[in-house]
Amino acid sequence: MTKSVLISGGAGFIGSHLVDRLLRRSDLDRLLVVDNFWTGLRRNLSHIDDPRLRIVECDVERFRSDDRFDEILHMASPASPPWYMREPVRTIKANVGGALNLLDKLAPGGRISFASTSEVYGDPLISPQPESYRGAVDCTGPRSSYDESKRCTESLLFECHRTQGIDVRIVRLFNVYGPRTRPDDGRAVSNFLSQALTTGRLTVYGDGTQSRSWGYVDDIVDALERYFWLDPVDYCGPLNIGNDREIAVIDIARYIAQLIPGVEIDICPPIPQDPTNRRPDLALCRRILPGWEARIGYEQGIARTLDWFRAQVEHGADTHAPGPVRL
Repeated sequence: MTKSVLISGGAGFIGSHLVDRLLRRSDLDRLLVVDNFWTGLRRNLSHIDDPRLRIVECDVERFRSDDRFDEILHMASPASPPWYMREPVRTIKANVGGALNLLDKLAPGGRISFASTSEVYGDPLISPQPESYRGAVDCTGPRSSYDESKRCTESLLFECHRTQGIDVRIVRLFNVYGPRTRPDDGRAVSNFLSQALTTGRLTVYGDGTQSRSWGYVDDIVDALERYFWLDPVDYCGPLNIGNDREIAVIDIARYIAQLIPGVEIDICPPIPQDPTNRRPDLALCRRILPGWEARIGYEQGIARTLDWFRAQVEHGADTHAPGPVRL
């Protein structure tokens, strides 16, 4: 039986990679991308020539259609603090309002999948963070529009599963990077690479010892593909997906400085409420998706991403280094 699939945020960084994977499916009859191009880029989908793909430019919370979809992937939300801090109401609408609207577009017996975030763990007091950890989130802080709207959307979908039997899949993603990231995204890897190719000065905030688990996009999308539709999984989530190799921000900056001669590192005052650490406990993920691992280390992944950024420069894309790093 052929499937009708909708993906919100399909022109975004991770969303566009999922579109590529979805179009490999032989059971896919049509794929609708709903994206307002707030943080998504048209060029992320410009390589696709497939009659099954249709793109609708619209806020996900305002999308209207009489059609119903067998599978819905809700990926529409900014993921970088400079973006969601500038427009917190819009961020909340994209996550919560988007989910409420998309639930009405789900066909009977259909599945809705949602990309949540490791930000629901806040500045964690335990490491690594298992899915059972309830987090240390400041619900009124400057990151709360993103953190809390992701947590609220999780709650909404889990309650729909509990009370209505709706098939849901919820993942918590950890610090994904790679090709198709916006040069003005504002997170560490894209910031550093943009700065390295323009000003030659990398800005590290605080002492740089704050650590992250850097997941290369190909590895992460492998897991999403398996969990969202490919594997016969009977688990609704939440499921941590990421690389559990934890690396300090300053080490990422130093590695990039080694790749590009002449690059220097500037140490700047710390950013308020910047989490000190982030590392997924992947025990459950390895049980649900046996054999999956984040195999691409940050050294190889950053080198690949640098090649992509350089190609953008050669083709005239804007890679101007953004403002302050937000991690």
